[in-house]
Amino acid sequence: MNKRSDFRTNCVHAGELKDTQHHGAISPLYASTSYAFNEVELNQYPRYFNTPNQRGLATKLAALEGAESGLIFSSGMAAITTALLAHLQSGDHVVFQDDLYGGTRNFIKKEFAKYGIRYSFAKGITASDFEAEIIPETKGIFIETPSNPTLRIIDLDALSEVAKSASLWTMIDNTFASPVNQNPIAHGIDIVIHSATKYLGGHSDISAGAVLGTQKAIARIFESAKNLGGNLSDYTVWLLERSVKTLYLRVQAQNANALQLAHFLKDQDWVERVYYPGLESHPGHELAKRQMSGFGGMLSFDLVKGIDTKKFLLGLELVKPTMSLAGVESTALSPRLTSHALLTEEERQAQGIREQMVRFSAGIEAVEDLQQDLLQSISKIN
Repeated sequence: MNKRSDFRTNCVHAGELKDTQHHGAISPLYASTSYAFNEVELNQYPRYFNTPNQRGLATKLAALEGAESGLIFSSGMAAITTALLAHLQSGDHVVFQDDLYGGTRNFIKKEFAKYGIRYSFAKGITASDFEAEIIPETKGIFIETPSNPTLRIIDLDALSEVAKSASLWTMIDNTFASPVNQNPIAHGIDIVIHSATKYLGGHSDISAGAVLGTQKAIARIFESAKNLGGNLSDYTVWLLERSVKTLYLRVQAQNANALQLAHFLKDQDWVERVYYPGLESHPGHELAKRQMSGFGGMLSFDLVKGIDTKKFLLGLELVKPTMSLAGVESTALSPRLTSHALLTEEERQAQGIREQMVRFSAGIEAVEDLQQDLLQSISKIN
């Protein structure tokens, strides 16, 4: 089908496969791992990321991000690691945002030295902070906005200008925003990465990742991807395509709940601080208004000193204290004990990840029920 301009229509119809035999209403699932030899450029094999379901879903996600092409991976980390390794070699240098997802930061620190790849972390989040880290060996810049878990906002247009003036590529982990709220390619970013386990899957039952960009960039990443073997099974690809059809509806509901919860939490005497770009008090609020169409379903907040964070989480009855995020059910966790546990305490403090911090992923429940659950948990502690 032709690429459509309406995001909602693309969620449902872009990349869909036609059931030419039985004329079913949904994309058929092609579970085969062996396909007939046709033409060299069309030989289909799961590890080559080109089976019918893989290609169909990649087309759908590319349409949502305004990209030319894409690849579907077995996890968000498979997507991140493959995209980076495809663009770097021994002696190269890359500039990273300091407050990245803990798994990404751990990969950089543990694995890059084995490949002779150098790196540095920007001292802040302005374009000039990244520019200050560029050296002759720098090949690219990697960012994440809104960041995990402090929801800091980076100016995509300004960063893109810095990178292009230095002939550098740019990559972004766009997981927290989702394509519903932010399309970085429209702001000059080259490669967009998602942990599709999160909003794209949306039901806490799929592990997947995605990389989206130009045909040239994706072709380069494919050359590494086919060797590293991070492809996703076609059954999970099929489930993910089904989930993306409701992406817009789910994320809009999560946006609304997160905004209401942020306003609710900032008025509670047991909350010291709320991190949410939808609040006017957030330092990145005006920037988020310019480059995002919604403020997202993620927020964080610091409990006041003296409240046991673990007891608060375990006291929740409706909200689930679980490890992941972005499902239709609301979840909460302590970044210090989970997503950023692999960081040193010094690194966590530098990023503003305090012992009292709670990261909250808003689901699609009635917001009044979520507020009541937070109140009943804090009342048990008090």
